[in-house]
Amino acid sequence: MKSHSRNAYIALFICLIAVFVINAQESNTKQKAVLVTGASSGIGLKITEQLSDRGYFVYAGARKQSDLERLNAMENVQSIKLDVTKWDEINAAVETVKKEGRGLYGLVNNAGVAIFIPLIEVEEEDLDFQLDVNIYGPYRITKAFAPMIIESKGRITTIGSISGILSGQFFGPYSMSKHAMEAYTDALAVEMKKFGVEVNIVEPGNYNSKIVESLVKRMKSNDISYENSLYKEEFEGLISGYGADRSRFKDPSEVSDAVEKALFSDNPKRRYMVVPSEAEGNWTITQIMREMVQLNENQAYKYDRDALIEILDKVLAETE
Repeated sequence: MKSHSRNAYIALFICLIAVFVINAQESNTKQKAVLVTGASSGIGLKITEQLSDRGYFVYAGARKQSDLERLNAMENVQSIKLDVTKWDEINAAVETVKKEGRGLYGLVNNAGVAIFIPLIEVEEEDLDFQLDVNIYGPYRITKAFAPMIIESKGRITTIGSISGILSGQFFGPYSMSKHAMEAYTDALAVEMKKFGVEVNIVEPGNYNSKIVESLVKRMKSNDISYENSLYKEEFEGLISGYGADRSRFKDPSEVSDAVEKALFSDNPKRRYMVVPSEAEGNWTITQIMREMVQLNENQAYKYDRDALIEILDKVLAETE
């Protein structure tokens, strides 16, 4: 009798182990995978770190071999050589993700660059560089990975900027590229809705990143100088004011928090503005309202104040 009991316990123990193994395998296959472009530093690296720490699997796009090796050493991360301006690397990345067999639930279009140049002085080559990375980059990556995102009924998130709403001296090329992502997001969201895919944009203010450092390096490598510029004094003030070192700005963890919500929230929003201070939020919202007033001012069917408030109340109710 004791022997039968012992055998029964052994059989039960084996069954429990089998169940544990099966559950572990199922958990692994259900691990949601996300591709993050421009993952080597700044916001992209913070997103990669946070998502991988949360247990998601991250395909981290980067260009330099040293960055690829560093990213590859992280748990739940597989680095992928990926320049968003090169179709051969994009197509190779698609094949890599397909072969891994995890599918792809999320896409984060984060890779971006900035050039701060007066619009009447910017060289066409420099403007092409700005738009190629910041506009055509998300277009290329999204187009390439769309079939996998549609299959998983996943999410597409683009890192925009409050500079897509605000603009100013020398910010023209950068703001143009980020403003384009506003229209891109809205159109793509409608087009992908029929497939059950959610599309949104995260719009950071000033956080610690290497975007200005990269700008200064590119200026030096391309011998770009403002010695003969009509805006020499203003430009020197801009660079000294911002500087290549943005370490005085907050760590971008608030941005990665917003990205996680955009990707995995049960009720994702179309837009996530993330700013480090009330002032930056005020500037952005005020600019949106200023544009509304300007549009309304001279149009044939102008709304009065009460009608505008009624529209605002209606829109606010839609977002609750």
